[in-house]
Amino acid sequence: MAIFGTGNLTALMPREISDEMVTKTQSLSTIAQLSGQRPQRFGKQDIIVFNSFPKAEFVEEGADKASTTGGFQYVTATPHKAQVTMRFNQEVLWADEDYQLGVLSELSEKASEALSRALDLGMFHAINPLTGAKIAAWTDNITTTTLSVDLAGKTAEADAAFRAAAGLLVNAADPVQVTGAALDPKFTWALSELKRKDGAGETSDMRYPQLGFGTNITDFMGVPVAVGNTVSGTPESADTKVRAVVGDFRDGIRWGVQRELPMEVIMFGDPDGQGDLKRKNQIALRVEIVYGWYAFKERFAVVKEKS
Repeated sequence: MAIFGTGNLTALMPREISDEMVTKTQSLSTIAQLSGQRPQRFGKQDIIVFNSFPKAEFVEEGADKASTTGGFQYVTATPHKAQVTMRFNQEVLWADEDYQLGVLSELSEKASEALSRALDLGMFHAINPLTGAKIAAWTDNITTTTLSVDLAGKTAEADAAFRAAAGLLVNAADPVQVTGAALDPKFTWALSELKRKDGAGETSDMRYPQLGFGTNITDFMGVPVAVGNTVSGTPESADTKVRAVVGDFRDGIRWGVQRELPMEVIMFGDPDGQGDLKRKNQIALRVEIVYGWYAFKERFAVVKEKS
């Protein structure tokens, strides 16, 4: 049974407890950092897509005007509901009331982080974060794009792979503007390790000294970037080997929050099929959100590590 127990907390009572918690940090949604959400009503949303740009015509004085060619179609952004339900021993409430730990507030914040990561895991990989399994019914996730670059072996240069991925988009028959890139920490570390070369070979000078250890990068080669391990799907799932997602984060995806439900403290009943809360001396904390999204996967290219 998945219970977040109080652990040694009860053993400390009624001694004084520190008024802060130590929590494990995790990266948030790279999609949310690179692409602003669009307002959405609840339910499926139809998005109009022009098949081609309309073309203007110069008309001489007195000449007939021709009809502009082209057309449009639509795609549908589908709602996806995500939730976090956490069970706790009821003694957590004592700590929250008696020692002002703000336990519920902290846990609500962590649940919100999990929902933020769910956006990436769903839109990039169609992964259910809780189980780590692929959701077979979801087919428009970004990393199913046919545009892919292999990063093979330890001698492979990450910047060359990044440039090649961008090239697949820029040089496509229908060119795509690269407006952002989501990078896995393993990829930014590989970038930070690259050495400058001269006529005699590799030097001891770092090729990109401004990258440091590859953390907190917001720009690379003039492209806005966001760093997060949701790119590789870890740790919620097995490593997908995706190291970078490059593409049009401005117009290549449409996403928004259709409903954001407030934190709910559940005191009674069996909200998750693990037994009656009162009987087990437990409470549950639940946070829910409904995303709506559609990804134009042909506007993205991925860099994948090849074993």
